[in-house]
Amino acid sequence: MARFDPIVFSSWEGLHQENYLIAMYFMEVEASVDPVELGVEIAVDQTTGTWTAVPAETPEVRRHHMAKLIALHEVPNYEFEVPQDTKTRRYLIQIAFPTINFGPQIPMLLSSVFGNLSSRGWIKLLDLQFPRTFLESFPGPKFGIEGLRRLLGIWDRPILCNVIKPCTGISPEVGAELVYQAARGGVDIIKDDELIGDAPFSPMVKRVKEYMCRLKEADEQKGEKTLFAINVTDRQDKIRDNALRAIEAGANALMISFATVGFSMVRTLAEDKSINVPIMGHMNFAGALCESPCSGVSSELICGKLARMVGMDMVLVYPPQSRFHLIENKFERVVQILQQPFSKIKPSFPLLAGGVHPGIVPATLDSMGTDVIIGAGGSVHGHPGGAVAGARAFRQAFEAYSRGVDLEGWAQDKEELQQALGLWGTA
Repeated sequence: MARFDPIVFSSWEGLHQENYLIAMYFMEVEASVDPVELGVEIAVDQTTGTWTAVPAETPEVRRHHMAKLIALHEVPNYEFEVPQDTKTRRYLIQIAFPTINFGPQIPMLLSSVFGNLSSRGWIKLLDLQFPRTFLESFPGPKFGIEGLRRLLGIWDRPILCNVIKPCTGISPEVGAELVYQAARGGVDIIKDDELIGDAPFSPMVKRVKEYMCRLKEADEQKGEKTLFAINVTDRQDKIRDNALRAIEAGANALMISFATVGFSMVRTLAEDKSINVPIMGHMNFAGALCESPCSGVSSELICGKLARMVGMDMVLVYPPQSRFHLIENKFERVVQILQQPFSKIKPSFPLLAGGVHPGIVPATLDSMGTDVIIGAGGSVHGHPGGAVAGARAFRQAFEAYSRGVDLEGWAQDKEELQQALGLWGTA
């Protein structure tokens, strides 16, 4: 193959763009490595070719199925000389993949753009840009931000979510009392911790029935609706059955750990017409895929685009202030991707959780706006006044923000908020 053979090199403008998606990679290699040869190797290896020529890789096969190297940029962008002491060089590479190779589904898509390539160690998949016709095959969220607000009847403030603590090891009866207290204090959504599923000490159906019974009491007392997102994470052949049994038992939302069960499993739930409740996606284990700065997959792609495409109405993302956290610009970008226009796919609600307390509410809302879900576990159940007081402290913080008043000043005659700020401080 010639060094710049048009069969593998093209401008984006020179392609029929509806037939390709663009994968963007970051790579750092030894200064002696030829980046052009490396880019071609990726385009060929991830589509039609292998390490040596094979007879059936015909010009026709290459024309229709080989990826195209459409951009190669060095960072910093040397023009006239490379410093003599340079040991490694960094590049952004864009490769266009024919969508005919994998069709509108995530497993073969990821195998194509990053399968074997992910094992090379020095390359990170930063982004995928999709043609509109490709995106139209994905359902996206059934509810999304507007639908969830309509379901809860909340239009002018953030949503408050609580995760039951302790994380695991408690019976349905003990958990139901915790659920009741949190909901009575003003929590809008209660979710299972990701560490409890259909457990012997807390069978899923029994847990749903116990929790929903107490939520009905709390809702009648506070005059508001509360959702309970039951964790249906399991082996794949049991997840849909878990969801249907939970809904039949009264669950009005689902939660699933998308990085462990896979994107297509979430899509299966989202596209199922018999599952008409909001789906919450938890990002646990996603850090194993995106933590490295020079390998793996970006959090923007894992927790942003793909999570939204497959139909998660709510996506848990770790904010910078939490114990498990993305750096600020990464976190902001993931939230933006979940909320911004994206073909016809509805926006997903970002759920901010992991060591969150009332003191961080003003700074968080200043940065993110009010189309977010604030997820609180220990700061509700660990409040000195109990879970009712813990939930009220958050609602008081929301009210202070909506009125544009100082949080500490507002807390002077709000005992629950005052206690929370005294224990955990402010951002």
